[in-house]
Amino acid sequence: MAKSQITSNKKENERKRLKKRLDKQQKREERKANQQGGGFESMIAYVDQDGNITDTSPDPSNKVEIDPEDIVVSVPRRQKEEVITVRTGNVEFFDDRRGFGFIRELGSGEKYFVHANGLMESISEGDSVSFELERGFKGMNCINVKKVKG
Repeated sequence: MAKSQITSNKKENERKRLKKRLDKQQKREERKANQQGGGFESMIAYVDQDGNITDTSPDPSNKVEIDPEDIVVSVPRRQKEEVITVRTGNVEFFDDRRGFGFIRELGSGEKYFVHANGLMESISEGDSVSFELERGFKGMNCINVKKVKG
């Protein structure tokens, strides 16, 4: 005689799955029965004229008409600032052999890099110079560097 294909372990697992399914269905039915309704209307929220969230609809008599032309969707244009193009300073360090140095600006005290390619005439340490700034790879660089007479 052949053995039964269904083992007791399989039968028990099937019973557990069936019980779990029935329990889940029963809980679902209990939730539906105990649910406090209201449906969609209870979920609606309104915003009043002050920006507060309320559950009552706004009064149509307080409605304010807004002209769509007055709505600004972009960033306002930046006003052109007066940019100081020519600055003055003193050469703090300059190495002729290597072709670079640093200039300290008068007033702000900021130190800027200068390369020999940015020179209009030769300079040395201690000279008063005028220069313009240009953004470089590692910060601001001096260009159009000239000695100041006087």
